[in-house]
Formats: sequence, C-alpha cells, structure tokens
Amino acid sequence: MKLRLLSLQLWILTAGLAVFLWGCTSSTPDNSPSFSIVLPEELASTPLDGRLLLLLSSNDKSEPRFQITDGPSTQLVFGVDVEGWAPGESRTVDASAFGYPIQSLTDLPEGDYYVQALLHKYETFNRADGKTVKMPMDRGEGQQWNQAPGNLYSAPVKISVKAGSAIQVKLDQEIPPIDPPADSKYIKHVKIQSELLTKFWGRPMYLGAHVLLPEGFDEHPDVKYPLAIMHGHFPYDFAGFRTDPPDKSTPCEYSSRFKLDCYNHIVEEEAYNFYKTWTGPNFPRVLAIEIQHANPFYDDSYAVNSENLGPYGDAITYELIPYIEKQFRGIGEGWARFTYGGSTGGWEALAVQVKYPDEYNGCFAACPDPIDFRAFCLVNLYEDKNAYYLDSEFKKTLRAGYRDYLGNVTASLMDMNHRELALGTKGRSGQQWDIWEAVFSPVGEDGYPQRIWDKTTGEINPDVAAYWKENYDLAYILKRDWPALGEKWKGKIHLYCGDMDNYYLNNAVYLAEEILEATEPYYDGEVAYGDRAEHCWNGDPTQPNAISRLRYHQMFIPKWAEQVKSRAPKNADLSSWRY
Repeated sequence: MKLRLLSLQLWILTAGLAVFLWGCTSSTPDNSPSFSIVLPEELASTPLDGRLLLLLSSNDKSEPRFQITDGPSTQLVFGVDVEGWAPGESRTVDASAFGYPIQSLTDLPEGDYYVQALLHKYETFNRADGKTVKMPMDRGEGQQWNQAPGNLYSAPVKISVKAGSAIQVKLDQEIPPIDPPADSKYIKHVKIQSELLTKFWGRPMYLGAHVLLPEGFDEHPDVKYPLAIMHGHFPYDFAGFRTDPPDKSTPCEYSSRFKLDCYNHIVEEEAYNFYKTWTGPNFPRVLAIEIQHANPFYDDSYAVNSENLGPYGDAITYELIPYIEKQFRGIGEGWARFTYGGSTGGWEALAVQVKYPDEYNGCFAACPDPIDFRAFCLVNLYEDKNAYYLDSEFKKTLRAGYRDYLGNVTASLMDMNHRELALGTKGRSGQQWDIWEAVFSPVGEDGYPQRIWDKTTGEINPDVAAYWKENYDLAYILKRDWPALGEKWKGKIHLYCGDMDNYYLNNAVYLAEEILEATEPYYDGEVAYGDRAEHCWNGDPTQPNAISRLRYHQMFIPKWAEQVKSRAPKNADLSSWRY
C-alpha cells in the first residue's frame, strides 16, 4: 500500500509535466463531461476487447481502482464495453456510460477528482454448447478486475472536471504477472488440465489446489489419509499456516471489520498456533486442501455443474480430487472425504454433499450463501415481483443489502447490483450477484446467463426463478429428494450462522432448519446460531468472529474424525492415520 501511495504522490507532483491526461475547452453536446481514453501502440499489438472503466475519486487515500465498494466510502466508476479496440485509437466514456453510485456523468458534480482509466481485458471463447462469448479469463489473481495481470490502466492524476469538459486519458501501464507460490515441506501445489472443462470452454482450462501434508507424511510411507476439503474463495496459497512465530516488528494494521488493532499480528499468531496444533500429538493426520477453480465469471465456480460455467462439480469431484489422492496417498473413497467452509465455501460444502451424496461423508457449512431461495438474502424469488423494492402499490422502499450487528444498513441490494452493472454487462463483473446468476441460471440466446432480475430495475423473472428452484435451491432439493436419499445424507449436514449475518444469510438457514427438523429419517446433524454474530460465524460460541474465522481446520477436522467412526463402512481403516 505504501508503494501505491508513493507512486500516486509522485504522479500528482509531476502532473504538470505529464501528457497522459489533460482538460480541453471543447464542450460535449449535453454539456456533461466526457473522457477520451487512448490505447497506446506500445502496450497493445492487436485489437482488444473488454470493459473500459473510468474511475474518479475525491481523495488520494489509494488509487481510484481500489476505492469502489458497496458502502458509503465508495468512489465513482463508469463503464463501457469495447470490442476490436485498435492500438492508437481512442474510445469515449461519456453520459451514455452506466455508472455507480452516480448513474451518469451528466449528474457528476463539478470539482477536482483523481482520474484513472482501466481496461479489463476479455478473450473469446467458442464453447461446446455452440455459444461464443467474450469473457475475462483469470490470470492467477482470482478474478480481480483491478489486479488482473495484463490489464491496462493509467496512473491517477488530479484534474478539475467541469460541465462540458473534454478530457483525454492514456493507458500507460500494465499490471504485471503474479508469481505462483513455492512448495515447502508441508505445503505442496498441484495444477491439472481438466478434460471436462477444456471441452466445455473450447480452450485449455485448469484446476489447482494447495495441499497441506500431515506431520509424519514421509516417515509413514504406507499410510493412506482421509481428505479434508476446505471450500472458499480463490486462495493464492494455503492460508492460515505458518511455521515461524509472528513477526511483531512489522507495523500494526487496524481491522475496521473487527475493530481490532494489530490484527495482522493476531492472524500470524493464529497461523503459527495452527502449525503447532497440526504437527502436535493427537491431531488427526489427514490431507487438507484448498481448491483453485477461478473461471471466466468469478474467483471460484461454486463447485457444481452449471450451464454457464460448465461441469465444475464433476471436474473437481472426479478429476482433481482423485488426482490429489493418488499423488499424496489419499484413501480415495467417499467415506474418507469431507467438506467445510464459510460463506461461498459454506454453500459449496453443503452443495457438493447434496449433489454427490456418495462421494463425501460430511459437510460443515458456516454462514452459507443462500441455501433457500425463499430467502435469497431479503428476496423471496418465488413470491416477490421486484428484488430492489418491497412490493407496494404506491411506496418504493429499498431492500437492504448490508447491515452491521445492530442492524445499521450501509448498502442496498440495488447499490450492490448497480456497482456490478458498472463493472460489467452480461454477468461479467466478476462479483457476487453475477456469479450466483451465472451458476444458477440457464444460458440465454446470446450465450450469457439469463437474468434472474433486470439488473437496472430489479424486476424478477419467474421463469428463471423456477429453474433455480429445481436445480440449485439446496433446501428445496433436500426436501424434494429426502425420501430417496435421506439415508445417504443422515448425520452429514452441519450448518452454522450468526443471527445478525451482514447479508441476512441466517434467514435462509432458518428455513432450511425447518425442513431438516421435519425429515424422516431424521437428518441427525446440527444447526446452530451465533447471538448477534455477523458474517461469518462458524459455530464456536467461545470466540469472536475475528478469531474463529481463523480456526476452520482446527475446529472441523477433529470433529469429523470423531463422527466418521459411526459412518465409516465395515473394515474401514480408522486407525493407521491416527498416529
């Protein structure tokens, strides 16, 4: 962060000498400001496709590209799609561009802004379903538009923007590649080309994983191990494991989320404690993995098969996991695998248990993304007409999107979706609501996901909602299929959520719990809630979120190791890996 700020300050000091951005005296037809963005020949040799973003900030706390959020502190972004943008040419961002939180440059207040432009590059995919789409491919960063290697951007410069201003910006920088993490004694990294995904996307597609080896792995060459699968967002490396004591000589970093000073030191301390627990006596010896499955839509695939993303569920379950088990002496049977995770990872942990009941033997799902679409956050997809407003004949009341533990709302559901629409059309923002749509929706005529609701107005499409229900409403699927599959799910489902989850995810858990409590045979699992706990409470009432979120492996691996004794097949090896 210090380097970014220094770079920004240097650019501000030398703005008078820079030729990359300047104001002109000409006026635009509607008297709103316009920005002409130049694609330089030295940074592009062929025409480019992508999403061109204009970013404006009223402060220099960081580059504008790092200041676009759902909350009140957000700065401004305006976006346009570009295709066949030739080197040396310019493209215009003007009043026709969709913006967030101000929708049009026509309404931009006059004043001084730090101005930056960024091109989020797309490539063309000729998919096996016959559709051709232009999408941003992950390049090792986990689908982050403002950090994706190869994206072009301009250094931010402070400029006075007035009505009618015609301003030119030159993309003068390129985000560099990211080096992959290195192997160590305990952590290994694997990457395979998926035949299933390669066939679907029409180009090589890969899956990866970070594998944490158990203590004594080399000293016990004849032992085969269970597999602990932690689902979640894109992991650069295996998180939360550190063989060295925390470096408390580094400056303290304050966590605004948890209101804790020196939270970076707390994180390192917990990671070091996990290393000591992992290598200490009596901890179950298992293989623990975190999966990399970033894709053209998001930082992970939600680990299920999808019309828009392709067969990620099958690719992970039948290609990646068997490969890891073969490489690192996994037991390789469904009874010896289990899943856990929080938020997106919580949904995935439950989803794969539901959709692959024989391949996994237990899930621990914390603060899961909506598992019952009657409570898709605060939207009932089957009864509500509009996602952004409460149904009313005369009054327009916005639905909340984000709250704190006292109920203070800082973003509406409309805010969140309009931010995404500015970042990318056709579900290409790489953000949360768009990935839900991409995973759960059928493919549209244009090859992109069918909208669950109009992204601008919030009007819900009941036909798409019906498709979601039958294929991805996990609570509904459990209720529908329990007579046939209940015995396979029995004892395997564990749900945890704070009753003041920031995204109202607890509402769906309440509905799912009602279904589970009425099952026959009884589901024999666990549902628990954290009092006034925010996102992402994971079942430990003795610790605050700031700590428990760092202890997933320590919490759930021993818990599963005890439970599996009652669910393992006869003659299963339950002892050799407990050395």
